[in-house]
Amino acid sequence: MPENRIPVEPPEPARWRNDLNPEYGAGQNYGLVGPDPAAEGVAATAYDIKDLNRRLPGFTDAELKAIPVLPAGTPLEQGATYLDLRAVHPHEFTALGNESAEPDNWYVPKKHVGYVLWNKLIGVSNPARLDEAQ
Repeated sequence: MPENRIPVEPPEPARWRNDLNPEYGAGQNYGLVGPDPAAEGVAATAYDIKDLNRRLPGFTDAELKAIPVLPAGTPLEQGATYLDLRAVHPHEFTALGNESAEPDNWYVPKKHVGYVLWNKLIGVSNPARLDEAQ
Protein backbone atom coordinates (compact mmCIF):
# COMPACT_ATOMS: atom_id res chain seq x y z
CA MET A 1 0.00 0.00 0.00
CA PRO A 2 1.50 3.38 -0.95
CA GLU A 3 2.26 5.80 1.79
CA ASN A 4 -0.21 8.66 2.11
CA ARG A 5 1.46 11.77 3.40
CA ILE A 6 0.72 15.45 3.23
CA PRO A 7 3.49 17.17 1.24
CA VAL A 8 5.58 19.36 3.51
CA GLU A 9 5.10 22.41 1.30
CA PRO A 10 2.02 23.27 -0.77
CA PRO A 11 2.70 23.55 -4.51
CA GLU A 12 2.16 27.32 -4.80
CA PRO A 13 4.85 29.90 -3.99
CA ALA A 14 4.89 31.08 -0.37
CA ARG A 15 4.01 34.68 -1.24
CA TRP A 16 0.64 33.58 -2.75
CA ARG A 17 -0.15 30.70 -0.41
CA ASN A 18 -2.70 32.49 1.81
CA ASP A 19 -4.58 33.81 -1.20
CA LEU A 20 -4.54 30.65 -3.31
CA ASN A 21 -4.76 27.95 -0.70
CA PRO A 22 -5.40 29.23 2.83
CA GLU A 23 -6.39 25.84 4.27
CA TYR A 24 -3.93 23.52 2.58
CA GLY A 25 -4.76 19.85 3.26
CA ALA A 26 -8.07 20.57 5.05
CA GLY A 27 -10.62 17.77 4.67
CA GLN A 28 -8.18 15.24 3.26
CA ASN A 29 -8.16 11.63 4.43
CA TYR A 30 -4.53 10.53 4.49
CA GLY A 31 -4.80 6.88 5.38
CA LEU A 32 -6.09 4.99 8.38
CA VAL A 33 -6.33 6.67 11.73
CA GLY A 34 -5.12 3.63 13.59
CA PRO A 35 -4.19 -0.02 13.21
CA ASP A 36 -6.24 -2.39 11.05
CA PRO A 37 -7.31 -5.24 13.38
CA ALA A 38 -8.51 -7.42 10.49
CA ALA A 39 -5.18 -7.16 8.66
CA GLU A 40 -3.22 -7.81 11.84
CA GLY A 41 -5.23 -10.91 12.65
CA VAL A 42 -6.46 -9.60 16.01
CA ALA A 43 -10.10 -9.06 15.03
CA ALA A 44 -12.66 -11.59 16.21
CA THR A 45 -14.16 -13.80 13.53
CA ALA A 46 -17.70 -14.93 12.84
CA TYR A 47 -16.61 -18.26 14.35
CA ASP A 48 -15.67 -16.56 17.65
CA ILE A 49 -18.94 -14.62 18.03
CA LYS A 50 -21.48 -17.30 18.94
CA ASP A 51 -24.59 -15.22 18.18
CA LEU A 52 -23.20 -14.45 14.73
CA ASN A 53 -22.14 -18.06 14.27
CA ARG A 54 -25.78 -19.09 14.78
CA ARG A 55 -27.01 -16.54 12.20
CA LEU A 56 -24.84 -18.12 9.50
CA PRO A 57 -25.89 -21.80 9.57
CA GLY A 58 -24.88 -22.55 5.96
CA PHE A 59 -21.22 -21.68 6.58
CA THR A 60 -18.48 -24.14 7.51
CA ASP A 61 -16.19 -23.55 10.49
CA ALA A 62 -13.35 -22.72 8.07
CA GLU A 63 -15.51 -20.10 6.35
CA LEU A 64 -16.60 -18.58 9.68
CA LYS A 65 -12.96 -18.33 10.76
CA ALA A 66 -12.22 -16.41 7.52
CA ILE A 67 -14.78 -13.67 8.27
CA PRO A 68 -13.16 -10.94 10.42
CA VAL A 69 -15.46 -8.71 12.49
CA LEU A 70 -14.09 -5.30 13.45
CA PRO A 71 -13.97 -4.52 17.17
CA ALA A 72 -15.86 -1.50 18.53
CA GLY A 73 -13.96 1.73 18.06
CA THR A 74 -12.19 0.68 14.85
CA PRO A 75 -12.38 3.53 12.32
CA LEU A 76 -13.83 2.57 8.94
CA GLU A 77 -11.70 3.36 5.94
CA GLN A 78 -13.20 6.04 3.73
CA GLY A 79 -14.41 4.57 0.43
CA ALA A 80 -14.05 0.96 1.59
CA THR A 81 -16.92 -1.53 1.43
CA TYR A 82 -18.34 -3.18 4.54
CA LEU A 83 -21.20 -5.43 5.56
CA ASP A 84 -22.94 -5.17 8.95
CA LEU A 85 -23.91 -8.74 9.83
CA ARG A 86 -25.84 -7.56 12.87
CA ALA A 87 -28.34 -5.68 10.68
CA VAL A 88 -31.75 -7.28 10.17
CA HIS A 89 -31.14 -7.27 6.40
CA PRO A 90 -27.35 -7.02 5.90
CA HIS A 91 -26.27 -5.11 2.80
CA GLU A 92 -23.03 -3.70 1.45
CA PHE A 93 -22.23 -0.05 2.14
CA THR A 94 -19.37 2.29 1.40
CA ALA A 95 -17.91 4.01 4.45
CA LEU A 96 -17.56 7.75 4.80
CA GLY A 97 -14.47 9.19 6.47
CA ASN A 98 -16.15 9.82 9.83
CA GLU A 99 -17.50 6.36 10.77
CA SER A 100 -16.27 3.72 13.16
CA ALA A 101 -17.43 0.33 14.41
CA GLU A 102 -19.83 0.58 17.35
CA PRO A 103 -20.66 -2.12 19.94
CA ASP A 104 -23.97 -2.81 18.17
CA ASN A 105 -22.29 -3.55 14.77
CA TRP A 106 -20.66 -6.62 13.30
CA TYR A 107 -18.78 -4.88 10.49
CA VAL A 108 -16.99 -7.13 8.02
CA PRO A 109 -14.47 -5.40 5.70
CA LYS A 110 -14.77 -6.62 2.11
CA LYS A 111 -11.03 -6.26 1.48
CA HIS A 112 -10.29 -9.00 4.05
CA VAL A 113 -12.80 -11.57 2.77
CA GLY A 114 -12.31 -13.72 -0.31
CA TYR A 115 -14.44 -13.15 -3.41
CA VAL A 116 -16.47 -16.37 -3.16
CA LEU A 117 -17.04 -16.03 0.60
CA TRP A 118 -18.11 -12.39 0.21
CA ASN A 119 -20.63 -13.38 -2.46
CA LYS A 120 -22.02 -16.04 -0.14
CA LEU A 121 -22.30 -13.48 2.68
CA ILE A 122 -24.26 -11.01 0.56
CA GLY A 123 -26.64 -13.70 -0.68
CA VAL A 124 -25.44 -14.27 -4.25
CA SER A 125 -26.98 -17.43 -5.65
CA ASN A 126 -25.22 -17.59 -9.04
CA PRO A 127 -23.15 -20.84 -8.99
CA ALA A 128 -20.39 -19.28 -11.09
CA ARG A 129 -19.86 -16.51 -8.52
CA LEU A 130 -19.85 -19.07 -5.71
CA ASP A 131 -17.24 -21.23 -7.45
CA GLU A 132 -19.80 -24.03 -7.86
CA ALA A 133 -20.17 -23.94 -11.67
CA GLN A 134 -19.26 -27.05 -13.62
